[in-house]
Amino acid sequence: MAQSRRVERVAALIRREVSELLVNGIRDERVHQGMVSVTSVDVAGDLQHCRIRVSVLGSEEEQQQVLEGLKAASSYVKGELGRRLKMRRTPEVVFQIDRGLERGASVLGLLNRLEEERRERGEIPVGSDLGEDADDDAENDDAENDDDDAIGDDEA
Repeated sequence: MAQSRRVERVAALIRREVSELLVNGIRDERVHQGMVSVTSVDVAGDLQHCRIRVSVLGSEEEQQQVLEGLKAASSYVKGELGRRLKMRRTPEVVFQIDRGLERGASVLGLLNRLEEERRERGEIPVGSDLGEDADDDAENDDAENDDDDAIGDDEA
């Protein structure tokens, strides 16, 4: 179901304010162990509940400690959101770890490793985007296109 425009605006405001609180407001040392960033905010249609997904750059242990610190600070975050956003009813705040960035980095690492293995075995065909000759071919194609443009200008 599509969210209403108001719910989307509230989610964007909550994301901005929680990001600000992560930098300046929350004093719990556990929260500042790893690099923490807000990746997404989901607000229920009735504005009563809010799920904040955060990405933590660090080890699994650091991620768990950051999550514990955020859970301990959730009442403070709710109070600050109420003051800053001046909402009649401030949503209950729940923090979750977002592992999407980790998965993306893992997939990119696997793809890079596969590409290196293929290069070592010589399986990358000549003229493909992954081969060394691709840069030379691209430069030649650009030069040919420039010549075509010059011919087209003379005919007009």
